[in-house]
Amino acid sequence: MKTILQAVQAVLEEVPDHVTVVAAAKQRSPAEIDAVARAGIPHIGQNYVQEAADLKRDVTEDVSWRMIGHLQRNKARQAVALFDWIDSIDSLRLARRVDRFCAEMGKVMPVLLEINSGREANKTGFFPEKIDAVLPELAALSHLKIHGLMTMGPRFGNPEDSRPYFVETRRIFERIAASPPAGVEMSILSMGMSNSYRVAIEEGATMIRLGTALFGSRKG
Repeated sequence: MKTILQAVQAVLEEVPDHVTVVAAAKQRSPAEIDAVARAGIPHIGQNYVQEAADLKRDVTEDVSWRMIGHLQRNKARQAVALFDWIDSIDSLRLARRVDRFCAEMGKVMPVLLEINSGREANKTGFFPEKIDAVLPELAALSHLKIHGLMTMGPRFGNPEDSRPYFVETRRIFERIAASPPAGVEMSILSMGMSNSYRVAIEEGATMIRLGTALFGSRKG
């Protein structure tokens, strides 16, 4: 079994330099997060606000905290205080709420917009055909800075099953990048997890979110 250091080194040797690796640290310990950061991945993704709050007290390395899971609106104020990035803005209502709390705290939050590329009713995110209509209003929120898009794709199964999700999101990314609203910067395309990151990179990802590929399987 690889150590975290060995796993991180293997991933960083494989992944192109233009692709940022985020350590998806759900249910991981402060020691594991510190180990990933020391090995060369300072970008830590968290799915839950309370878990991130607990971890931040004990993680000793200098890391960037990214919210990568669904953010409930009633957790938005706490998330604004905790996170350096919110990579999962999945509705206009959530965006407005985050913007309001950012204004209260005097900060501008860098964000990614989540695209529900599979149009799945049980998942959050903007449907591909809806994003253009709401983008001007999202861009007008003065305490959010849109840096790109994020999508999920299937978590398990054949990595090739994820390719259509990634292709769809890349097309949206490229379309917006060709003529972005004022203040919108299409520089990050976050897609691909441990089972699908190679396909995601082939389809244009500039950011991938890896959990088991770095930490190994969760215990218990």
